[in-house]
Amino acid sequence: MAFVEYHKPCHLCDSSDAVSINEDGSGYCFSCNERIHDYYGNRDYEDNVQDFKTYKNNTMNSNEGVFQTIKDRNISLDTAKKYGVKVVADSSGQIKQHQYPYYIANEMVGTKIRDCLNKDFSWRGSPKGTMLFGQQLFSKGGKFLTLVEGECDAMAAYELMGSKWPVVSVKNGAGGAVRDVKENLEFIESFDSVVICFDNDKAGKDAAMKVARILRPGKSKILTLPDDFKDPNDMLKHNRKESFMQCWWGAKTYTPAGVLNISDMEEEYFKRERKESIPYPWHGLNEKLYGMRQGELVTVTGGTGLGKSSVTRELEHWILKHTEDNVGILALEENWQRTVDGLVSIEANKRLYIDQIREELSPEEWKRYFNNLYDGKDRLWIHSHLGAHDIDELFSKLRYMILGCDCKWVIVDHLGMMTSAVAEGDERRAIDSIMTRLRSLVEETGAGMFLVSHLRRIDGNKGHEQGVEVSMSHLRGSNGIGQISDCVIALERNQQADDPVEASTTRMRILKSRYTGDVGLAGHLLYDKDTGRLKEVFVDADDAEIEL
Repeated sequence: MAFVEYHKPCHLCDSSDAVSINEDGSGYCFSCNERIHDYYGNRDYEDNVQDFKTYKNNTMNSNEGVFQTIKDRNISLDTAKKYGVKVVADSSGQIKQHQYPYYIANEMVGTKIRDCLNKDFSWRGSPKGTMLFGQQLFSKGGKFLTLVEGECDAMAAYELMGSKWPVVSVKNGAGGAVRDVKENLEFIESFDSVVICFDNDKAGKDAAMKVARILRPGKSKILTLPDDFKDPNDMLKHNRKESFMQCWWGAKTYTPAGVLNISDMEEEYFKRERKESIPYPWHGLNEKLYGMRQGELVTVTGGTGLGKSSVTRELEHWILKHTEDNVGILALEENWQRTVDGLVSIEANKRLYIDQIREELSPEEWKRYFNNLYDGKDRLWIHSHLGAHDIDELFSKLRYMILGCDCKWVIVDHLGMMTSAVAEGDERRAIDSIMTRLRSLVEETGAGMFLVSHLRRIDGNKGHEQGVEVSMSHLRGSNGIGQISDCVIALERNQQADDPVEASTTRMRILKSRYTGDVGLAGHLLYDKDTGRLKEVFVDADDAEIEL
């Protein structure tokens, strides 16, 4: 039988144009896949809206269920159809029942029914031997699997992640999570990483820990939801996709707390691996920090124009000249040629980044300085950017520098530019997320990392550019910078001072040193305008005289 009318509205699933009408007045909805059996006879469709509503109510009051938007959970029609979830509504359209299908292999063998009014659950068919909710939709293997506590949470998390990553749910909530996971362990273990996102309450957190212990070490990650949200469905109802994804990417690999018998650890205790320290170029930092070490994250901070990049460039040059280690540089505010100019300038003791000074050299002399620094070895790797940044791409390049190029030291200049690469949102959370990822990268690879970070503006008549003493509370945007860093070095200078020597002298102050615990003033650096170099100087207690 041929259709004679098309693109009519369906009042079962609220589609505006999915119904086609046959010659006898019966119809079919291509959105919810429901047939309208001979309901209209040969009467005109548009003249029977009221009758159709009666038909709708009768259908919805049955226990068969239909596909439609799950409005009480803010779950779209597409997601409901993806997971095969139908609903039953009463005569007013209020949803009173959810129907969740469960499978063994590719055969649906049971339906879990949720009574939305009484919050009771029952089964049609048998739950025995069924897989996790949604498991039939996804093939074994892959990069990520997200495991949640309930069927609506599975659909919600799937939508929050852009409907592209596998999400499944345990069958029996937190109480039965361990049993459900053990019964489907082969499927779960086939994924590289399993992100566990159970309810944000004690039962959910306890169950997440128990499930994480079942999986192979390093495979499970536990997602911690913001305190204001109970579960993924709660976040979907509040349209917090970006916040959820930050939590998802920031999920920490589960590591059980170790309980050790110290009598058994004697040999390992006395034969521990020694942390090799490389001295800083300046005595004051070495006295406070005992040098720099791989596996540490050191943040260098200071006001605008106070020489943060100059300090890190001196460190880069120092490592290249005094070690055999490879160095990686992620300088986000300058191109690679400007970065190389700065390093060759230190080698030459001339400000070769200034065209007029560089042109005073012959090509042979300029090349000699270049070769003296790099010596024909592939030891320096620089991020060449095109003005646009993506946060995942930046981390991919950092990882490549460390693992692919064997860079033992990396310099990231600066955190603010990395934060701007994150989609618009809460700056504090973005900084926390980035710092956590940087910390994880350092821990994973063992590389030493120097991170440049700006300071927030402070109240009062004088700012950091007038030499105000820096404290941890001045770090911009988040406490995570200070908490996650192994060491924080602050730079202070009154660049507006009338005395030219004072205006060119930078104080180095240690705000944090996890290794030594020694904080406070760590020396002075004088900027030489002729050479562009920073030279350590010694200042008396009253700052009255500088002894070069």
